[in-house]
Amino acid sequence: MIRTAEDLLQELLAVDESQRIEAKRASQIDRSVMETVVAFSNEPGLGGGYLLLGVERDPDDLFGTSYRVVGLTDPDKLQSDLASQCASMLNRPVRPRIAVETLRGKPVLVIWVPELAPAEKPIFLTKLGLPRGAFRRVGSTDQESSEDDLMALYAGQQVDAFDGAVLPDTDLHDIDAAAVQEYRRLRERANPSAEELGWDDPERSALRCGMAPSCARP
Repeated sequence: MIRTAEDLLQELLAVDESQRIEAKRASQIDRSVMETVVAFSNEPGLGGGYLLLGVERDPDDLFGTSYRVVGLTDPDKLQSDLASQCASMLNRPVRPRIAVETLRGKPVLVIWVPELAPAEKPIFLTKLGLPRGAFRRVGSTDQESSEDDLMALYAGQQVDAFDGAVLPDTDLHDIDAAAVQEYRRLRERANPSAEELGWDDPERSALRCGMAPSCARP
């Protein structure tokens, strides 16, 4: 479930901006906003992040860690502009979740940007191209990607098919014995000399887990 504006503001006041939360005054959807969208979409393992528009650092705070709610004059237009730019300014569409809320009596936007699947990365601003248009989330900042960053993002596209992936934390207790027996019967019908028919039970069960025989656990 998407977090509330009040929840995000309280975290900002407690620990400042972080890898997963960015606050912006945002009188318009400018390049700064879109860079953060791209960074949240790209950063491996982050899981996405939140933009809170209509909130800024308090200029009267000497330590620069406090925030104030300034609100938005036209939140409906801003959310429309954001959705439009996320669909047209990037190399592939990004679909953030956008909510208009009232915070301290003023309208703000809460935007949840999900991390995209590895096969969909890198996301980048088409006007800037690669590598300049691709950003990563480093701490509380949006950083232009280097060539090494792009290699890491592209590497994520090399994923195994679902039926060829190794299942983590799997052991023999997860295997349906009846399913194993049925597999043996069908496999023997298809190929009586199949190598796996000569394996012992742990090795046969490992086949069902998607593990190599040497990975089977007693």
